[in-house]
Amino acid sequence: MNLRYILGCVFLLSVSSQLLAQPFKLMRQDEDYTGLADSSRGIYNRLKYTPLSRDGRAYLSLGGEVRGEVDYALHEDWGEHGLGRDVFVLQRYHLHADLHLGNRVRVFGQLRSGLEDGRKRGPRGIDEDQLNVQNLFVDVVPFGRTGRTLTVRLGRQELRYGSGRLVDVRDGPNLRLYFDGAKVAYASPRLHVDAFVMADARVNTGAFDNTSNRKANLWGIYSTYITPKNLLFDFYYLGIHRADSRFNAGIADESRHTLGTRFWQDGIGFVYNFETGFQFGAFGTERIRAMALSSEVGYVFAHSKRLPAVKLRTDYISGDKASGDGTMGTFNAMYPNGGYFGMNPQAGPANLRSVHPNLTWNPTDPFIFTLDLVFYWRNSLNDGIYGPSGALTLSSSDAKKRYIGTAYMTTFSWHINDFLNYNIGVQYFKTGHFINDVIPQHKDGFFLGSVLAFKF
Repeated sequence: MNLRYILGCVFLLSVSSQLLAQPFKLMRQDEDYTGLADSSRGIYNRLKYTPLSRDGRAYLSLGGEVRGEVDYALHEDWGEHGLGRDVFVLQRYHLHADLHLGNRVRVFGQLRSGLEDGRKRGPRGIDEDQLNVQNLFVDVVPFGRTGRTLTVRLGRQELRYGSGRLVDVRDGPNLRLYFDGAKVAYASPRLHVDAFVMADARVNTGAFDNTSNRKANLWGIYSTYITPKNLLFDFYYLGIHRADSRFNAGIADESRHTLGTRFWQDGIGFVYNFETGFQFGAFGTERIRAMALSSEVGYVFAHSKRLPAVKLRTDYISGDKASGDGTMGTFNAMYPNGGYFGMNPQAGPANLRSVHPNLTWNPTDPFIFTLDLVFYWRNSLNDGIYGPSGALTLSSSDAKKRYIGTAYMTTFSWHINDFLNYNIGVQYFKTGHFINDVIPQHKDGFFLGSVLAFKF
């Protein structure tokens, strides 16, 4: 059974059946279907809410996702390794079950399958994992009353905080991130606080063959506070430990701590998102001193959604000033959102200055167009370029040019119905002086991606 047949079946199901749709969340465990308790007992309602007790407090909910993606890449390496043209197909399958045993205990499990076919150099670490457990956790609520709860979550789980600059589920790539560990979450109308200790995993391409780190390598506290005047602030501390971390300065064990804050507002009208983080710790025998400043300001029209929303993002992310000076200055974004700089970004959040204007237009309800322009510079001339995951992709090579290049991007999204979405994106990357200096046969990059996704 191929992907085309499966997507055809789910398309016919979605457009021909009289289903009661619920809003799907980025984190599927955040969905709540208790509102279906008193609804008609159609097929879809039974799938999303199956009562297991007379009072309906114990229930089971099922869901999933089928996603197919076709990508065309040209000179994705800017000509460094001669990759040339590459065409490949990605498939993603998710299936989850959400079991609630009253208001105090919950079990959530999710299987995933990610497949890649046709890529010249084989699957990347974000492309293929034939079968694995994406989520499997137990929630216990030792304290809960109207508006205030304390939840303890144990097991395999996804994490996302803030705008995903430092810890994100990474939904854009074929494989989403997950962690094994424990989290304690307190929620009230004005304050949310999470404290967690986690271990990440090494992804292999087979079935149930991934390996989790035995020791915790991510821990932290993340809080969001809403003032009486509805101003929103995030305050956080994040810690990581990694063996053999690779930067332009070399390879060494890394213990890093991040203190940060975020001031933000989204919705209608004037929107903004300001974030700053300071990092300290040790990289081998060197001390870490790094920082990042990010901003986004824009305006979303309240009286006519047909008018385009405009935003401007800027980033100042430190790099290492000099090798062997006793201080490692490259900022580490840890587990960032791979699409923070747009579709298929060529440079990631380390040693970077960027200016990123964005325009989003919703001409009619089902369609959204976006236009993005991103200008990239190296922050430090003695540091290289890092990819969207934070991995070093191009060393400094003693080049004295700062400008990396310009990305021109456009995306088109079609909300076909409540279950089916289609997206297509195009990016042209014009190489700048730095790349032209260090890659003799440099080439401009081009990328086209087409994604059809069905959720239920």
